[in-house]
Amino acid sequence: MQRLEFPEDFLWGTATASYQVEGAGHEGGRSESIWDTFARIPGNVYAGETGEVACDQYHRYAEDIALMSELGFQSYRFSIAWSRILPEPNGKVNQEGIRYYRSLCEELHKKDIKACVTLYHWDMPQYLQDKGGWADRFIVEAFTEYAKICFNELGDLADQWITINEPFCVAYLGYLWGVHAPGIKNINLTVKTIHHLNLGHGAVVKAYRKTGLKAPIGITLNLSMPRPATGNKADKRSALIARAVESEVFLYPILGKEYPSAAVKEFGVDFPIQSGDLETIAEPIDFIGVNYYTETAVGQDKKALFKYSGRPAWQDTTDMGWTIVPQGLERLLKWVHEASNGLPIYITENGYANKDTVDTDGRVHDRERIEYLKHHLEVCASLIKEGVNLKGYFAWSFLDNFEWAFGYTKRFGIVYVDYETQKRIVKDSAYFFRDIIAGYAEW
Repeated sequence: MQRLEFPEDFLWGTATASYQVEGAGHEGGRSESIWDTFARIPGNVYAGETGEVACDQYHRYAEDIALMSELGFQSYRFSIAWSRILPEPNGKVNQEGIRYYRSLCEELHKKDIKACVTLYHWDMPQYLQDKGGWADRFIVEAFTEYAKICFNELGDLADQWITINEPFCVAYLGYLWGVHAPGIKNINLTVKTIHHLNLGHGAVVKAYRKTGLKAPIGITLNLSMPRPATGNKADKRSALIARAVESEVFLYPILGKEYPSAAVKEFGVDFPIQSGDLETIAEPIDFIGVNYYTETAVGQDKKALFKYSGRPAWQDTTDMGWTIVPQGLERLLKWVHEASNGLPIYITENGYANKDTVDTDGRVHDRERIEYLKHHLEVCASLIKEGVNLKGYFAWSFLDNFEWAFGYTKRFGIVYVDYETQKRIVKDSAYFFRDIIAGYAEW
């Protein structure tokens, strides 16, 4: 029998993001975000689907929180829709949006669940994108002013703050490859975006320290540490370049280090650093959030933009086509632990996309997801014993939801959502987590 042990203060949570679950696209004073715009363009999202309704959590949050409570979750990581707080460029705060998030937090606290608040999970107001978005330096001040409002209006209710979710995706998927909003393909703008995301994060942390609020604040990074496909020097070099381009450009400046020279060389474009920027970016944080789903093997590819590309793998894959590599989580967390000198780490997302269906008994028996989770939690328990400062784990996702360019075709939830009726069906994986959280981590 395998029995896992976690510290008593280990935090068990689950996570979602505003555009993926809230719905109520034109309610409560919300204005359009870049994802509303992007999703309307034919070909950008599967079947032209949008987050207009999504999981309707805007109206059903009490029902969802009750489910979280029944399952024993201790924290809920959600994001604030920027365009619910500041729907117009005039800077006027939308009190209806504030009331929604206050009600959400209050309902969580009634059920003894912590509120882990992400300030930016990709849904920038469209009016800010019209001025240049993350590629323009003005956005740093705009993001900071928005964050200050959130701190002022929700600071008494938030138990944990995350500045930005996955800046890698914002920069590369949104500005280099164009597969996410705002759908731009420009390497010069990508480099500017990387720097402004880092600077925006640091400026917000700096502003937070002046508020006197005590809840911990950090950032969530989807770091990757690709392994070389072979032992030859070219592939080993490619893996180092991949880590520099995909991860070090975000992690290192936040930790007070310079942008990695390998990435600067591959970009062929200088970061738009001004005096004091690196000091602001390195404003001390309380934790690092790590999102992990997969690890890839890479090799030299002289025709590719950054001179490397992925290689075929032998492992099983999820419905996203991502290889299942629990050992990759071990390698990644050890690197982050060492690079950050033992800064507290939270796994802020980890999960499995599956072709879930409702069985004849009315249940969802997602055994493949449970196996995935088992192996990754085994890694977590082992790393804690080895001294890695891992403090918590958030399952992605609480609900099946709008999976960005894939629309509603990919199900990551531990709770099934019937999108026609909005009925929630607790999957077996959610009951698995219930046992894990209750201390019965054995199989």
